[in-house]
Amino acid sequence: MALTSKQRAALRGAANTMDPVYQIGKGEIDETLIQGVADCLAARELIKVKVLDNSEYSAREAADILCEKIGCESVQVIGRKFVLFQQKKKESAYAALLGK
Repeated sequence: MALTSKQRAALRGAANTMDPVYQIGKGEIDETLIQGVADCLAARELIKVKVLDNSEYSAREAADILCEKIGCESVQVIGRKFVLFQQKKKESAYAALLGK
């Protein structure tokens, strides 16, 4: 599912006040981190992740890796933070924002 620019803008607005729920440090992006992010996305749909200064990944690289592994959408990458979105199959808290 590719997000339109209006949908992306609405999700950015919703994520604006969120705090990061995961931090990626100097360790690699391993299966436990991927599974944790996937579980969090399944529960919340929209999450913010922070990449620490000592990480070997940039925020864009980390977002691309996680999106590829999990099958989610990258909404926004700013500085060392990025926002991920994966819509639930059933009722969605963000359905009104997405126009569905």
